[in-house]
Amino acid sequence: MKKLSIFASLSLLILGMACSEDPIVDVNDPSNSDLVELQGDLTTRTLTADKKYLIVGQTFVREGQVLTVEPGTVILGNKRTRGTLIIDRGGKMMAQGTAERPIVMTSDQEAGLRDKGDWGGLVILGNAQTNQVNPQIEGISPAVNFGRNDASMNDDNSGVYEFLRVEFAGIELSVNNETNSITLGGVGSGTKFENVMVSYGGDDGFEWFGGTVNGKNLISFAMWDDDFDVDFGYSGNVQFGLAVRYPGYADQSESNAFECDNGPNDNDVPPYTTGTFSNFTIIGPIATGTNPGNGNYAHAVDLRRRTAVTITNSVFTGFPRALRMNQPSVYNQYAVAGNGHIANNIFFAPNEKFRAGTGVDVNAVGAYIEGRNTVINQQASEEQHTALGIKQNWFFGSRLAGAYDSNPDFTISGGLIATGAKFDLTKFQEPNRTNFFNKEVAYIGAFGSTDWTNGWAEFDPIDKAY
Repeated sequence: MKKLSIFASLSLLILGMACSEDPIVDVNDPSNSDLVELQGDLTTRTLTADKKYLIVGQTFVREGQVLTVEPGTVILGNKRTRGTLIIDRGGKMMAQGTAERPIVMTSDQEAGLRDKGDWGGLVILGNAQTNQVNPQIEGISPAVNFGRNDASMNDDNSGVYEFLRVEFAGIELSVNNETNSITLGGVGSGTKFENVMVSYGGDDGFEWFGGTVNGKNLISFAMWDDDFDVDFGYSGNVQFGLAVRYPGYADQSESNAFECDNGPNDNDVPPYTTGTFSNFTIIGPIATGTNPGNGNYAHAVDLRRRTAVTITNSVFTGFPRALRMNQPSVYNQYAVAGNGHIANNIFFAPNEKFRAGTGVDVNAVGAYIEGRNTVINQQASEEQHTALGIKQNWFFGSRLAGAYDSNPDFTISGGLIATGAKFDLTKFQEPNRTNFFNKEVAYIGAFGSTDWTNGWAEFDPIDKAY
């Protein structure tokens, strides 16, 4: 993340942009008479759907304050000031949209001109446990801490985030210094986080830094870097997730569907990152063998620095490699200690099945993973996808950004992934997990006969009129 300046007034902001070629929402334009500027520290208030809102610079909801957002409200992130909305520890955002009237946080640029990383995104901070000492979210000035070093507030509540879209957010300032579409730092399990979509982000889609927050029905669409990134001892649960990658977008640091760490280094620091993810459908950049995708794409799952996440009942296709274990400590977390599990997944990996870091035996990694998953060392053909239950139009393929179907059908009517889900891992018996997961679903991946994206998700936000 980056220090973001907050202008004294919107009039100065507009004057500062007079020579810019970037289009911007102008509050002096009569057609924007219902546009309300948000900046600085917000007090408790309600954003109503009959107006639009512009986030200018770093905008905070501090401890004790509540930002309520009505269904159907549109919130714009200012490009020039890299507008970022930060829910501080003890603050709340009550963003409870509906399938018919989702809440949208998007770029202030005109339809057709929006691009990845137009604004800073949504940062949610809480008081739940992390494995770091007084961690700070990068780039926020003055410095903002998040999380705790104990579990006394693991049920902390940072609000409600439901039927919410965050578009064109997240800014990579340099390697490992960025905002994401949505960042969750030490967010507790009292927070509701369901039916949330991020699209065309400038860095990661969702990144969890510690915390215990659970999630359901998450979508990461056309991200630049990773789709689902976990760090700092995140121990929550997520069921039902979708990622679709655009071949033309990938980060120089290598883009993965899952990137999982325990901390910033390989030190043995508990509590370990043990987040549990079930029923994910990952559609990578390579649709068939005729589409090579972007060379910066790397792994469907990248396990690093003593992580111990569990990923199960999921299908991965279109990434060059299935999985990497980057340190001996990672292999030990899975194959020796059993703190994490990669099980009952299907991987298609056209380049190679596995990679291993220094000191890790790639054959041992392969034996562990292939003993618990189906891994096929080739890119699936259209016929193989059909046999699985995956539709070819779920891939971007050769389509340009903005040419994806606005409301695709993700239901499956048959194929191998229509059955086969298992919930027999001991992980599902842990107290913080046993009552969360829907263990009645039969399918592998995120979808069965119902498409939970229908109505509220938008897969062509570049041209969407707001």
